[in-house]
Amino acid sequence: MSRTRTALLAAMALVAGATGTAIAAVPGDTGAAAVPCTVDYKVQNDWGSGFTASVTITNNSAAKSSWSLKWSYAGNQKVTSGWNAKVSQSGASVTAANESYNGTLATGGSTSFGFQGTYSGSNAVPATFTLDGVTCNVDSGGPTDPPDPTDPPAGNRVNNPYTGAKVYVNPEWSEKAAAEAGGSRIANQPTGVWLDRTAAINGVNGGMSLRDHLDEALRQKGSGELVIQLVIYNLPGRDCAALASNGELGPTEIDKYKTQYIDPIKAILGDSKYASLRIVTTVEIDSLPNLVTNVTPRATATPNCDVMKANGNYVKGVGYALNKLGDVPNVYNYVDAGHHGWLGWDDNFGPSADMFKQAATAEGATVADVHGFIANTANYSALKEDNFSISDNVAGKSVRESKWVDWNRYTDELSYAQALRNQLVSIGFDSGIGMLIDTSRNGWGGANRPTGPGATTSVDTYVDGGRYDRRINPGNWCNQAGAGLGERPQASPAAGIDAYVWMKPPGESDGSSKAIDNDEGKGFDRMCDPTYTGNPRNNNNMSGALPDAPISGHWFSAQFQELMKNAYPPLS
Repeated sequence: MSRTRTALLAAMALVAGATGTAIAAVPGDTGAAAVPCTVDYKVQNDWGSGFTASVTITNNSAAKSSWSLKWSYAGNQKVTSGWNAKVSQSGASVTAANESYNGTLATGGSTSFGFQGTYSGSNAVPATFTLDGVTCNVDSGGPTDPPDPTDPPAGNRVNNPYTGAKVYVNPEWSEKAAAEAGGSRIANQPTGVWLDRTAAINGVNGGMSLRDHLDEALRQKGSGELVIQLVIYNLPGRDCAALASNGELGPTEIDKYKTQYIDPIKAILGDSKYASLRIVTTVEIDSLPNLVTNVTPRATATPNCDVMKANGNYVKGVGYALNKLGDVPNVYNYVDAGHHGWLGWDDNFGPSADMFKQAATAEGATVADVHGFIANTANYSALKEDNFSISDNVAGKSVRESKWVDWNRYTDELSYAQALRNQLVSIGFDSGIGMLIDTSRNGWGGANRPTGPGATTSVDTYVDGGRYDRRINPGNWCNQAGAGLGERPQASPAAGIDAYVWMKPPGESDGSSKAIDNDEGKGFDRMCDPTYTGNPRNNNNMSGALPDAPISGHWFSAQFQELMKNAYPPLS
């Protein structure tokens, strides 16, 4: 990933034209404290008539309770919008002043903001910046810079961010859980914070913004270590095979994804205020696997997935997110890897790993930007099937020949995640990558949980009688009846597994049981309709969905109660 080279002494920056880089003249190597402030101005995206830029200020003088940064453009650049600063412009002169939440700037402290602008002709980087009237020097760097051997290290990332750390409890989810009868038993469990639309960055309908969550994470952290889990989930043409979770961006709106969604998130996560947090991202669930299983010539192909495969915007979006977020030294990127009931077949497993590699090396990303992968996100596949194994033979047939397993190579998420990890390492991912498994809804406890193998009358009675996963078909994914809370979040539970997590907050719907008008861009998928008789993706079985569900992400009390009732391990 590209690093920033710091010019330690510069009175002026040499303008680098439209390359988006401010290059400082360095006559000597003196200490950083010799200059009152440094400014890192980067043009991150430039499409010929417009651009986005990020700016990082480092204060080397006395601590400040407010700040104002000024510069002038040599061309006709116009700032159209900004984030994390109040940005105004008069003629060629631009002023960026702090927001109420980021006015404090300690000695040696840094803060970042970003903006979007338009221009024609050239887009030269400003030559001079002043912070509260004092001229700063300029750090150089940009998205096209080659690696520099003198660059600082990427940060002090630990091998497993969950080791020795608390995990963030989302107060908004916790309050909803605690308000349910019996919900206080799990209301203190850590869950993922879903950034499922651009508005979520600043908070929706008076809810917590990303900064609010990060500030609360610092409070919960205290003097120890803390992980906060974020779900990055807003690709253009999102969820091409599942209408319930369609998003706000159309299939071609990759530039909006980059400049209005990923760039602002990166700017916030890169704020030095949050440098002590371990920030885990789950990157774009249910996206890349669709490009393997739900495209022509597969029987499960959908026109929307064919479009996303053809335009490449899933690959570009994931690569861009990994590249940009991976530049933040305390961010740990985990890429979504589907689940065994989706990708466990021979013709899906290897091609999916290859697709993950393609995305991890797109848009400037490298495999070093990937800390690991996450399986079973927001799904229901059992963690470990104890009553049968893939190598068993019953009545002259392999378990793989059963209707439930259907020639899959894997029977559960643990075996799938461990095998996928090995496959990913074999094609070039770092040998230290770890896996996460979402266990929020895969417990399958309660009265229907088998206590031993099924009858050996046939391979089907053997598997069906012994399997914990009680779904009608492993392709069923929406608000599944009979599901329960799974293993509680924990670090390092098995070889190659960084953690069991509750990335999907229990009680939040997968999708509505019928069409419901909404302003969130979310459609209606028949797989969420309990009367639906299925499609090729679930072998034309009933959907197994609960009735009366709200749109995806909204609180579903009946499901929450069922998850608690069927929890395994049981709730006390």
